[in-house]
Amino acid sequence: MEQPLAPPRSLTREASGLRSGVPGLSEHVDRFCALVERVDPLIHAFVPEPGRHDRLRAQARALAARYPESAGRPPLYGVAVGVKDIVHVDGLPTHGGSALPPGVLAGPQAVVVDRLRAAGALVAGKTVTAEFAASAPGPTRNPHHPGHTPGGSSSGSAAAVAAGLVPLAVGTQTVGSVIRPAAYCGVVGFRPTYGRIPTDGVIPNAPSFDTLGVFTADLAGAALAASLLCDDWRDEDRGDDGREEAAGGRPVLGVPDGAYLERAEPAALRAFEESLERLAQAGLTVRRVPLFPDFAEITRQLQTINRFELARSHADWFARFGGLYRAETVASIRVGQGIAAEDRAAALQARERLRERVAGATAGAGVDLWLAPSATGGAPEGLHSTGDAVMSLPWSYLGLPALSLPAGRTAEGLPLGLQVVGAAGGDERLLARAALLDEVLGQEEP
Repeated sequence: MEQPLAPPRSLTREASGLRSGVPGLSEHVDRFCALVERVDPLIHAFVPEPGRHDRLRAQARALAARYPESAGRPPLYGVAVGVKDIVHVDGLPTHGGSALPPGVLAGPQAVVVDRLRAAGALVAGKTVTAEFAASAPGPTRNPHHPGHTPGGSSSGSAAAVAAGLVPLAVGTQTVGSVIRPAAYCGVVGFRPTYGRIPTDGVIPNAPSFDTLGVFTADLAGAALAASLLCDDWRDEDRGDDGREEAAGGRPVLGVPDGAYLERAEPAALRAFEESLERLAQAGLTVRRVPLFPDFAEITRQLQTINRFELARSHADWFARFGGLYRAETVASIRVGQGIAAEDRAAALQARERLRERVAGATAGAGVDLWLAPSATGGAPEGLHSTGDAVMSLPWSYLGLPALSLPAGRTAEGLPLGLQVVGAAGGDERLLARAALLDEVLGQEEP
């Protein structure tokens, strides 16, 4: 089995060191660029950028001049961050993983990048995305097994963290584009509540679902990034209803039994059941609840909204440059063009009914966190597909916050993930309560 090219780097540890001046920013940038030059030709996590080293050295000098004293340095001072190439960054072209002229796709810098830079981060570069964050994959390889997909569409962001190139990378999720690649690459992925991080400055896919998220090596890094990027972050771990979880703050865990869970492959289900057993042995309450008996209909509704909105998002560009789009994206847009506006409206209304039903089931069962596999299995072999997003589908449809925690491996050594889902707006509580799960599951590593 091939191992990751370098161990993932802790965001909290690296940020702390850089704020204290160890290493200095000039040395830090030199090390990073040397690492990218050595490693990235093997995994293709970053969009090629002539002059990357000069750009970063100039930005590092300006940052060091602005914050000469360690006491006043911002939380991500000097941290190199990968940014998915559908997110606009001043000074860098946006390609969107496509062959379209980059000037056509240009736009104001994204709010999420404004927040990263305000926190002192250096944009390491654009990370590879599937074309327009849809399904046509880019060239990125899985750092654990280069012959396998890293997942997508946030492929480069997940691989860059997994390969130890950066401690933090930004991705987006419409259906499964943060949670799935995080699982495939063996890192932590956090997709907050829909709308919690503004998507201004991001090329849209399906605006009813599009959500910015992050990849980190560990849960502490995800919590730090979330606190800096999400709107109205609260330094507390209660939900909006103020209710404390049962058993002295230990969350009640729900398992959504039924057709949805049956979509996972046997290896993923075995690892999932092993995780549940470990959590139960640690004293956590696990409750199995039938949740999505109409899962096929939920899938159809999401796809109706997604395809309709993808076609609308690309109406102008596709009319002008349709011949430059890849076949997978063309097929999705063509389907979307044939969907009536009233069908999308009906699917959105169905989503509101499902939200009420799931909220009722959650409260009725006393569930604090829902658990499921992050993906149907380990990363598929080959680079022709980014894998199946179905395990993220209902949670993305509902706009609920979700985490992927590393949780076991397949017999072939491919990473697997545990998906942890919280209540809408309960991102703080999700991250805080997931720390206990992460502690328990981390004990299964030899």
